[in-house]
Amino acid sequence: MSPRTRVRWTYAFVDRPAEHFERARGFWTAVTQTTASPPRGDGGEFVTLLPEGADACVKVQGVGDGVGGAHLDLCVRDVEGFVGAALDAGARTVTAHDGWAVLRSPAGQLFCAVPWHGESARPPVVAGSRLDQVAIDIPPSAYEAEVAFWSGLLPDWTSRPGSLPEFHVVAPPPGLPVRILLQRLDDERSVSAHLDLACGPDIDVVRARHERLGARFVAGHPHWTVLRDPAGGVYCLTGRDAETGGLPRDQGTRASVDTHATSVKPSGGPIGVGHPE
Repeated sequence: MSPRTRVRWTYAFVDRPAEHFERARGFWTAVTQTTASPPRGDGGEFVTLLPEGADACVKVQGVGDGVGGAHLDLCVRDVEGFVGAALDAGARTVTAHDGWAVLRSPAGQLFCAVPWHGESARPPVVAGSRLDQVAIDIPPSAYEAEVAFWSGLLPDWTSRPGSLPEFHVVAPPPGLPVRILLQRLDDERSVSAHLDLACGPDIDVVRARHERLGARFVAGHPHWTVLRDPAGGVYCLTGRDAETGGLPRDQGTRASVDTHATSVKPSGGPIGVGHPE
């Protein structure tokens, strides 16, 4: 991959049904302690969450179909070249716009190739947590091909297995704000994605704050907690270190963090949620 097609920045998208867009914008702006940009798009369906003194890396989108979820925007200098590399690796074009494109991975996960505008300053940890991961939940029949796809598309990222065979991490070079977790589901169903926040040892404190802001508890596990935001979207608070995104600094082994996975059902359909790293 040439320097012009290397990913220079990443955005995590909070995708929620259009009728709940205002709820999603209000909640995620509060969670990340950011200011929402003016709405844009034909129907005012996009906002960027603007941190103070850093570059944005989270956006909220109102979607017209389905229950929403999450997706990545990958920012590059040469969008056309990156799209070509993605197609060669097995992606499919959904929509080609002027200067950017919507694509699907081999398993069907949406992502976008967009121009890089010089973003480089990662937002800090906020109230003990950081939104730093898009988790892609993949049916077993598509898992190996999906791991190969993301690992090949992002050759300068670190691609490594988790401590169990159903997890794989694709972590960006230092400074990029969002990484990818690939999770193999137990059963065959459509691919989906959700957002994760790294909270370190303070998951219970972060959970209480999110619940005060309107989130609802879904499930608790030793090293992660599943919540539902006011717009109906499921997401997770994990015990990963909020500064590094990796294992807790006092964690000697990976096993106790990535031993468990669960499936929960948001309104409208299933989504796999589980957290190794």
